[in-house]
Amino acid sequence: MKYLKQFTIILGVSFVGELFKYILPFPIPASIYGMVLMLILLLTGIIKVEDVKDVSGFLIEIMPIMFVPAGVGLMASWSEFAKVIIPMSIITVVVLILVMAVTGKTSQMIINVSKDKKEGKKKSE
Repeated sequence: MKYLKQFTIILGVSFVGELFKYILPFPIPASIYGMVLMLILLLTGIIKVEDVKDVSGFLIEIMPIMFVPAGVGLMASWSEFAKVIIPMSIITVVVLILVMAVTGKTSQMIINVSKDKKEGKKKSE
C-alpha cells in the first residue's frame, strides 16, 4: 500500500501539472509544471521526501527503458534522418562545446563571487 500511496502522490502532482498546462497561457510542457510543483511541495514540507522516495527511486531506475521507443522510432525513420545526420551532428557538437564553455565560465564566476564574499567577511572580523 505504501508504494501505491507514493505513486498516487506523484501521479496527482503530474495531473495538476497537466491542468496548469491547459489553464496557463505559457508554452511550457506539463511535465515542467509538475516538476516545479513537486519541488515547491517538497521545499515547503507539504509533501515529505519519505512520502515519494521509494517510488521516485524506482522511476529513476527504469528511466533508460523509456528511451527505447524513441530509439526505435529513429531507426524506423532512418531514411529521412540520414539526409540530415551531418548537419545535426555538427550542430550538436557546436552546441555541446558552447554549453560546456558557458557552464564552466558561470561556475567560475559563482566560485569567485563566493570566495570574495568569504574573504570580505574574514577581513571585517
